Amino acid sequence: MNPEFWNQKFREQPAFYGSQPNAWLKEHVDILPPGRLLLPGEGQGRNALYALKQGWRVQAFDQSEVARAHAVLAAGEWAEFLDYRIENLAEVELEEGAFDAVGLIYIHLPPPVRQAFHKKVADALKPGGKLILEGFEPRQLPMSSGGPKDEAMLFTLDQIAADFQGLKLLHLDYAQLILNEGPGHRGPAFVLRLLAERV
Repeated sequence: MNPEFWNQKFREQPAFYGSQPNAWLKEHVDILPPGRLLLPGEGQGRNALYALKQGWRVQAFDQSEVARAHAVLAAGEWAEFLDYRIENLAEVELEEGAFDAVGLIYIHLPPPVRQAFHKKVADALKPGGKLILEGFEPRQLPMSSGGPKDEAMLFTLDQIAADFQGLKLLHLDYAQLILNEGPGHRGPAFVLRLLAERV
């Protein structure tokens, strides 16, 4: 929740999380009918740019103005179709029932903030809309492949099921991966993956 921390991070390494889309998000963006996609905490725009090229209308936001600038530059001719805003995850207001899909890719927050934000995200989905989430789980704590070093900010199955209890859970499980998403996410990792639907 520190804009200047992230501004400095993206000044030093614009592609800190790589230039390719997250694999879990890509898997679902590729098979879902294109619609309106929300990408909170989008950073340098790797997921947004991929989704735009698949025909999605993308609204993204992040607290880092430097990350947004990189994303708009990378979007090039697609920039006019990218609605990228500067917002704080703890304070953002989301339009209810507006999105066909939401991608939460490594959005780790303190528990009270996480719970409130996840409720906003669930409410932002249209009926039939899909929530696609990937984040680190507690076994990631000693790993060097990314993620917060505060266990309270990592995801457990029970926490995520409770946060999204109003949605239909289509997939919720842990996975062990070899990440290759730039210097920020590289190497063996323990993650949690969710696919859920608003009914």
